[in-house]
Amino acid sequence: MKHPARTSRRTLLALLGASLASAPLLDSPGAAALPAAVGLDDPAKKEIAMQLVSSAENSSLDWKAQYRYIEDIGDGRGYTAGIIGFCSGTGDMLDLVELYTDRMPGNVLARYLPALRQVDGSDSHAGLDPDFPRDWRRAAQDTEFQRAQNDERDRVYFNPAVRQGKADGVRVLGQFAYYDALVMHGDGGDPTSFRNIRKRALNRAKPPAQGGDEVAWLDAFLDARVWAMKQEEAHSDTSRVDTAQRVFLRKGNLNLDPPLDWKVYGDSYHIG
Repeated sequence: MKHPARTSRRTLLALLGASLASAPLLDSPGAAALPAAVGLDDPAKKEIAMQLVSSAENSSLDWKAQYRYIEDIGDGRGYTAGIIGFCSGTGDMLDLVELYTDRMPGNVLARYLPALRQVDGSDSHAGLDPDFPRDWRRAAQDTEFQRAQNDERDRVYFNPAVRQGKADGVRVLGQFAYYDALVMHGDGGDPTSFRNIRKRALNRAKPPAQGGDEVAWLDAFLDARVWAMKQEEAHSDTSRVDTAQRVFLRKGNLNLDPPLDWKVYGDSYHIG
């Protein structure tokens, strides 16, 4: 579900050196350290985050059933697959298969690496059809491929979202809002990327770490997120914000404490 035209970060790290691997992906306001508190990286909160994203990405709370998911949803990103919507056209699917192949040489997906490099940045299936979807589902039975999906999700999307959220002084809901935005929009340089959604919000409000009110900041961030979604037809349904994240915000549930009730695309979900 991410924006195209994103250079493979594994390729960048290989070119620029291992020291870059520890650098933060996102801007930091340089705020002072905050008191220790439960964050989205708490295991129970992280499980909630996975279910919330799965409700929007796969219309199911069973996010672990999505390791084998793969289809072309017609959004210009080629194949979308796995627990976080890795895309053949945006580089993160290539990163994933490279990682899996580093760990498990000769796996069933390794032979598609040249094709994945070729189609990166496009919606082409060249070199992938007709067997790539079948082989993806075969690979998804391998616990090592499942672990690789988890690790890439965390490296590229989850950990940067939590890191930026904590730097901004927002609690679990805010960290989740950042994560969901990163999942859909990535963090490139285009106007609808995560970092530019955040910059748009900064024109209206300040995060708590800069002396702002948390609710006002999250309202501004979600407004900017809705704007970004509406710039693209494939993402123009904003219910994952309007009838989910905004509902939690209006109730003052800044720590995403259950029970949680929300809707996405008109379907109702509940976590008790």
